Amino acid sequence: MSAIAVESFTMNQVLRVLLVEDSKVLTERLTEAIRQIPEVELVGTADTETGALAVVKRDPIDVIILDLHLKQGTGFGVMRALAAAGSAQRPRIIVLTNYDLPEYKNAAIALGATHFLDKARDYARLPEVLHEICDAQAAKH
Repeated sequence: MSAIAVESFTMNQVLRVLLVEDSKVLTERLTEAIRQIPEVELVGTADTETGALAVVKRDPIDVIILDLHLKQGTGFGVMRALAAAGSAQRPRIIVLTNYDLPEYKNAAIALGATHFLDKARDYARLPEVLHEICDAQAAKH
């Protein structure tokens, strides 16, 4: 995240979110849920690793909601690319996956994920997690 994104969030109290999901149906459902949260702005969606990285490069992003299995590439590839970029202001990453395996969770956390949610079990928690991140960001500024 750039300094501009930090200033934007601080002044407007808006959390800028990128949704990276390969399922059209789930993208539509998540988009609807995210748009119900006033302090969250859905900046864009992507269904591939390349598409996700292009949005991150183009727009300041505070949070990425990231599926692990994408149409092209993986969520792990997105996290590796972000880690390799070395930015001090990386977006927070919420992994939302059907593959709630301990080895996936450990790898995601090692690559910088702040949350690891199971689509079937934790789907309804996503708005709560976004609110927690908003509150944490507001407290920092």
